[in-house]
Amino acid sequence: MTLPKQVREDLNLRPGDRLVFRKQDGQYVLEARPRRSALDFAGALHDPGRKPLTQADIKSAGAIAAMERDERHLDRD
Repeated sequence: MTLPKQVREDLNLRPGDRLVFRKQDGQYVLEARPRRSALDFAGALHDPGRKPLTQADIKSAGAIAAMERDERHLDRD
């Protein structure tokens, strides 16, 4: 859908932005969805009761995940 330039400017829209149409009092209302960045999700997975992982834990988890992936791949063949 192409919106007139004035509407795009009023809503501060850029290419790729998402819009929402909703019906309100018999009329349709156009709203821009807020832009989100990766920083909006910072801390989303934080669990205060969990101890931080060490470098060794991280390397071990990566190796285990790779082995499990390879096993799944071999099972399919």
